[in-house]
Amino acid sequence: MSLTYFKRYRMEIDLTAGPVPRPRLPVGFRLVPWRASLLETHAETKYLSFRQELDANVFPCLGDYDGCLRLMREIASREGFLPEATWLVAHDRPLTVAEYCGTIQGVRDRNDVGAIQNLGVTPEYRDHGFGSALMLRALAGFQAAGLKRAYLEVTAQNEGAIRLYRRLGFFKARTVYKAVEVAYS
Repeated sequence: MSLTYFKRYRMEIDLTAGPVPRPRLPVGFRLVPWRASLLETHAETKYLSFRQELDANVFPCLGDYDGCLRLMREIASREGFLPEATWLVAHDRPLTVAEYCGTIQGVRDRNDVGAIQNLGVTPEYRDHGFGSALMLRALAGFQAAGLKRAYLEVTAQNEGAIRLYRRLGFFKARTVYKAVEVAYS
């Protein structure tokens, strides 16, 4: 085992500048609010979004369905869990069940600040505005809960996510390092 450090940015946004814009989705897609019955759907969507990404190395639970399920249970049971900041994107296919292609979860931290836990979009649905739509709904949920700021952490190598967050108004507040034990064979 070897210890590896991943550079991450804490990014923040001020939520006092006015209402968050309503997101737009392509025809055939819809945002689905949190319901406890969708916990496993959030876990599966999270797994499909992160399983082959760098963040599955930074947070090994993201590379495993059971790990994502445990993580979702933990997030949903937190005292500060905010259902109004927790969403899915569904693709409604005619004559079939909805297919979920994005997920986000939000919590209120101990300092009354919104904390994005995970924003994930499955690979085949990236670059179509779903990440922006999920983030805007979560930020509106934080505003509805009376929060004035929100933050997230992102791995420094995830340039696409960083561009998205900056475009939505987040700024880099500080750099942090996540230590992870990595097995070498």
